Amino acid sequence: MSLPEFWFLLIAVLFTGYFVLEGFDFGVGMLMPIIGRGSEVKKRVVLNTIGPVWDGNEVWLLTAGGAMFAAFPEWYASLFSGFYLALLLILVGLIVRACAIEWRGKIHDDRWRRWCDIGIGLGSWIPAIAWGLAFGNIVHGVKLNAHKQIEGNLFDLLNPYSLLAALTTLLLFLLHGAVFISLKTGNEVRDDAQRLIRILFAPTAIVVVAFGLWTQLAHGKGWTWIPLVLAVIGLVLCGLAATQGRDGWAFTGTALTIAAATVLLFGSLFPNVLPSTIDSAFNLTVDGRGGTVSASSTHYTLVVMSWVAVAMVPIVLIYQAWTYWVFRKRLTVEQIPPSIGLSLTDTASK
Repeated sequence: MSLPEFWFLLIAVLFTGYFVLEGFDFGVGMLMPIIGRGSEVKKRVVLNTIGPVWDGNEVWLLTAGGAMFAAFPEWYASLFSGFYLALLLILVGLIVRACAIEWRGKIHDDRWRRWCDIGIGLGSWIPAIAWGLAFGNIVHGVKLNAHKQIEGNLFDLLNPYSLLAALTTLLLFLLHGAVFISLKTGNEVRDDAQRLIRILFAPTAIVVVAFGLWTQLAHGKGWTWIPLVLAVIGLVLCGLAATQGRDGWAFTGTALTIAAATVLLFGSLFPNVLPSTIDSAFNLTVDGRGGTVSASSTHYTLVVMSWVAVAMVPIVLIYQAWTYWVFRKRLTVEQIPPSIGLSLTDTASK
């Protein structure tokens, strides 16, 4: 395996980890108003399921973006300039969600909390849709010209394949979030989450299978049937486990489906990192094979990065696994203390 191939693989692993971990964060944020409708305590239970881990999950995206910038600067430059508005929407959504999560409990006021809930919702719905739209276009191909610039505008990204990809990530993250809430809560909150699982499962399974088959038949390779089959197995595992109240196995099923779907996308993309629909000679690839355009950094840069990755990645993985172990217990409404936030009247008088 060459160094460019190694770094393409590592970036795929980082995005896989990001979608598996941040996927349930998005799902929790989208489902919080539904499960917590009419009950502030329920909303706090739902939000507290991701409270200790959501910001750590976002580190996977920062690392993946940094790795892409350093290992494949041409990919990074073309992608972030051509997908500027779509990626800006994701960034704004993530910023709004982070502020809303952190500030929600600071003020003890219903209007304040409603606005924070809106921020959490928008900051979850927008990335859940936009990530599918972005990766759908990356795999499908874009109008990449000879100057490594993407022609067109945001509406050019709204093709049928990418819209189905957006619907796939949206439904998968919703189901993943519902399963995570069921895994991390007890009593009435868990019952509400399980009802949502039953509602979401069938449409999610249909859309995921349809998108997976389209990806495989249009862009896949022989071996990418394996992740497609694994994605279906994950859905079956989730459905069977959820009906029996086996929350851990249900979460394993949705995590497997998301991971396998991400592998299917990256496997279908390789050796390209950004295909061109104008001329295949304009394709950005990991190493410029077949007369295409190489997107990778210099050999020396990749060597230095590889040693840093080999030393640091295991430490980060161990630390994050330990974090999940520490906060592994279920939450119930009885465990939520009264709000200790300041009142708007007090802050205004000061």
